[in-house]
Amino acid sequence: MGRPDVEVRDIRKGEHKGKFEAEVWGFDYYNTRTGTIESGDTSKIAMWLLDTDYDGRSLYLRQVFFPMADDDEGWARLARNLRAEIDSELIQKYRGTVSLPFEPGPHKRVAAKVIDDRGIESVKVVDLT
Repeated sequence: MGRPDVEVRDIRKGEHKGKFEAEVWGFDYYNTRTGTIESGDTSKIAMWLLDTDYDGRSLYLRQVFFPMADDDEGWARLARNLRAEIDSELIQKYRGTVSLPFEPGPHKRVAAKVIDDRGIESVKVVDLT
């Protein structure tokens, strides 16, 4: 069991004014072996996923990030395997801990799922109202 440390904030300036962005800061989980809460920072996040309009039932992944991925892994590997031409600048954005700007959906709720380097998954839901 655990919970990611996720901040969702509204963008107040620039071309994306009125949209939102999410940032993952790390995660906490309960270590059943030691009986303690342990924290991991972003260097331990293998993958995180964002549902920008969570309906309360199931995750519909709209953005997927691979912060630990090397230059040759994650989305870059997918592009190579598909023999597709993908914008390398955009690939870099999907390796980070800050989402791309998004507009709130009708449910006004965001869900972020974090998977750490050991495969432990945790989800945080944030209401936008």
